[in-house]
Amino acid sequence: MRLEGKTAIITGGAQGFGAGIVRKFAQEGAKVIVADMNRDGAQAIATEVGGHAIQTDVASGDSIATLAATHPQPDIIVNNAGITHLPKPMEDVTEEEFDRVLAVNAKSVFLMSQYFVPMMKARGSGNILNVASTAGISPRPGLNWYNASKGWMITATKTMAVELAPHGVRVNALCPVAGETPLLASFMGEDTPDRRAQFLSTIPLGRFSQPQDMGNAAAFLCSDEASMITGAALEVDGGRCI
Repeated sequence: MRLEGKTAIITGGAQGFGAGIVRKFAQEGAKVIVADMNRDGAQAIATEVGGHAIQTDVASGDSIATLAATHPQPDIIVNNAGITHLPKPMEDVTEEEFDRVLAVNAKSVFLMSQYFVPMMKARGSGNILNVASTAGISPRPGLNWYNASKGWMITATKTMAVELAPHGVRVNALCPVAGETPLLASFMGEDTPDRRAQFLSTIPLGRFSQPQDMGNAAAFLCSDEASMITGAALEVDGGRCI
């Protein structure tokens, strides 16, 4: 019960890594708010863990304003929502694809900070966890602008951490390798045995990240056990970045 008495907002919590974090946080005693575009999926997992669901577009200031008005005092924010473009040469990514990736993966962190950081600073405590990626540390060819968005998130985590530390707010990031989530096929271009074997050959431990792996790491970084850790980008990657 490391998170007992805490309230946590998890964006993109309806599936994949986000769902793993929601389940683990609930097991550790947190009250969870699942913020996701997928209203039905968010409601299903919120019902499963006894939490709350709210349909949220993390790239929209109006939508984040509604989230903040409905749940104004979270102890923990997990910026997990993210998307990618399909693997392709960088010059072939369309402007619309680029804008969407940066809006969901980067602008969302900015918007969540606008609405929730002032409250955390005033209270003198808070915990923000950004879900980045090994793509921001060791980029894969073809995922060019997705890689860049996750590199941005790692730098954003560090600058947030150093600025908010005097206010009692810790900010960290998780850097998972590709996992058994709905985004896996998008990362690989196609989900075939050969493509999976290709991806797995780059991971020393020989398996993809699982939602529970992310939940375990997130629970640690957002707990008091990690009270001396801020600005870290923890690799949950089976050795991919070595």
